[in-house]
This record gives sequence, structure tokens and C-alpha cells, in this order.
Amino acid sequence: MGIYAELGRNPGVFRVLISQLTARFPFGMLSIILLLHTQLAFGDYTSAGLVLATQSIGQAVSGPLSSRLMGRLGMRPVLAVTSLICALLLVTIALVHLPLVIVAGIAFLVGLSTPPVTPAVRTLYPKLVPGNQLSALFSLDAAAQELIWVLGPVIAVFVSSQFGTAAGLCVAAGFMVLGGAWFILSPAVGTVRIPRSGRGFGAVLRHPTVIISTVVGFFFVASFAAIEAGIVAAFSGSGGHGGGHGSIESGIVLALFAGGSLVGGLLVGHREMRPWSLLLRILVVLAGTAACLFSLNIWWLSAVLFLGGLGTAPAFAAISNIVSSTVKFSETAEAYGWVGTGQLVGVAAGSAFAGIAIDLAGAPGAILVSAGLLLVCAICAAATMRWLPDLKGRHAVPPPETGTITIPLP
Repeated sequence: MGIYAELGRNPGVFRVLISQLTARFPFGMLSIILLLHTQLAFGDYTSAGLVLATQSIGQAVSGPLSSRLMGRLGMRPVLAVTSLICALLLVTIALVHLPLVIVAGIAFLVGLSTPPVTPAVRTLYPKLVPGNQLSALFSLDAAAQELIWVLGPVIAVFVSSQFGTAAGLCVAAGFMVLGGAWFILSPAVGTVRIPRSGRGFGAVLRHPTVIISTVVGFFFVASFAAIEAGIVAAFSGSGGHGGGHGSIESGIVLALFAGGSLVGGLLVGHREMRPWSLLLRILVVLAGTAACLFSLNIWWLSAVLFLGGLGTAPAFAAISNIVSSTVKFSETAEAYGWVGTGQLVGVAAGSAFAGIAIDLAGAPGAILVSAGLLLVCAICAAATMRWLPDLKGRHAVPPPETGTITIPLP
């Protein structure tokens, strides 16, 4: 655990870590809030799924493009403009009652203008700490980001249930603007320059590890969006087990899920990654999620999801290590853009699939969707193991921009 104390000796590391988490916090809130807001406005989860699907299409388009633009225009201009536009669009959805088609169009623009905070910070990390501390920083980031993916929906449900879904969307917009400004004004964001890549847009996808990380990340995060929707439905009445304290009960379960991830990330995530590490960590999460199908009792769900959460942050850390150790620095922003797109689209897609499953089969339907997505994720990790790096005795630093040539002496 002393490795995490060593990280604090590097100037600006914790400011970047905390500020970027604040800026990314709305990403964990939006899928649930949009799901609830649209369902209340139009009366069914299928309409909500349509809105989330259009948002995911926008995110799919924007992720790599905005990340690529940071190499041309700089991090600060791209992050500032996208944060402001995205926040204004969210406030518009919150405060103006519009037809479903127009709401879906605005949701597409929300996805299109999603600020590329994740690829920006993952690109910064190798420049902030020595190579022997990079895996620990990725691990700490992965553990802390559970505050986004798990506690984000908890706060979203609480604010929406107490003050309305419009207030929830405005809170998410506030996090995006204020957290984004804090991160953008960090000295490291202004001093680290991303060199222009010498290859065309999309060429980074020739790295098998980028495709693997993107696909695995999509299914992995989609499963979380589905399980979160299922847990909320289980205690809100949508799954047939409702009660007046549904938001509190679902919040407790999801908070313990996050707690398991935090513990797992701090204890395991910084360890040397082997080719089979990603699969093993995914299987831990799959076991906990599948166990939820046996009972919707709050204590059972809390226990099995805490145990399943032990693999969550370590799996995210493994994905970051895979990209960082196999992609050149000039291409890491775009690479993380593709990976981030996979994860953000996964959030929207998982929520959309879960919404339809809840309409058809209640809360157990969404949990079954989550388990199925994790099973596909594990199969992908197992099938691609031979392309994953073995980091035993190595640092997860990007390879050099140019290779070395050995000239034999006469």
C-alpha cells in the first residue's frame, strides 16, 4: 500500500486525479437520470431506451474525434468547448418539454459533445509519474472511478426522487462545468502537449490491444448499467418488490458494490498484469452478478455484489495498462478515445437493454441482461488472451515513438 503514498510525492498528481473524477462524475449519473426523466415524460421505458440509444450514437462518433482534436488544438480548448455545450444541452432537456423526436436529437448532440476527459487524463498519467508508479496510478484511478459508475447512479436516483429528474439533470450539468473547469485549469493540462500522430485517423485500431480494450470495455460497463437499472427497479416497485424506501435500499446495495471495487482496486489492481489477469478479474464480477439471480433480498444482493465488485476496479486498471504499454504516446489519446467510446456507449446501451428487460420481466430481467453481457465480456477476454501483454518485470509505459536499429560492429 506504500506505493500509493509515493504517488503523492509527484507534484499535481492528486489534483489531476480528483479534478478529473469530478469532471467525469456526470457520466455515471446521466444514463439513469435520462432513463427516469424520459420514462416519466413519455410513460414507458422503451422511449427512454430510444433516447439513450441516440446519445450512445453521438458518443460513438465523438470519442475518437475529440481525442484526436486534442493533439491538434490542445487539451484545454477542446475540453472547455465540449463541457459548456454538453451542459447547456442537458439543461435544455431538463427544463423544456419537447416531443420525443426532438429530445432524441438533443440526446444525440449530448453524446456528440461529451468532453473527452478520460482520454485526456489517461494520456497525462505517464507524464506525471515515473514508470514504476504508473500501474499504481492506473489502479488508484480505476478504484476511485467507482465513485462515478456506481455512486453516480445512487446520487442520481436520490436527487431525482427527492427533487425531480429535471433537478438531477441540472446537477449533472453543474458537475460537468465546475469539475471540468477545475481539471482544465490544472497546470499539467496546460504543460503536457500531445504530439501529432504521423498516421491517419483510425490507424491506431491496427493495434489489436486497442480493439480488445474497446470491445471488452463496452460489454463490461454495459453490464454495470444493466445491473444498476435492475437494482433500482427491484426496490422501486418496477420489479415487483417496491417500497417507499426503494431509493435508500438500492443506494445501499450499489454503494456496497462500489465498496468492493474500491477494496479490490487498492489490493489487487496495482499488481503486475499477466495475459490472464483481465479474464480472471472479469470472472469475479460475473460470479457476483450471476448470484443476484438467486434472490432480490437486500442483504443477499449487498453481499454478492460486494464480492463481485472486488474484480471491477482491477479489470479497469488492466485495460488502462494494456493500452498504455502497447500504444505510442502520440496515439494514446485517440486510443483511449476509442476505449472511452466503448465504455460510454456501453453505459447507454446497457441501460437501454435493461429498460426493455424491466418492461418485459421486471428487475430479474435486467440482472439477467447484466450477467449475459459479462459472459460475453469474459469470452472476448479469453479468446484474445494471446494478444495481451505480459507486464511481469515491466512498466506500463508507452513504447518509444521510433524504434532502435542495432548496427553490428565490424
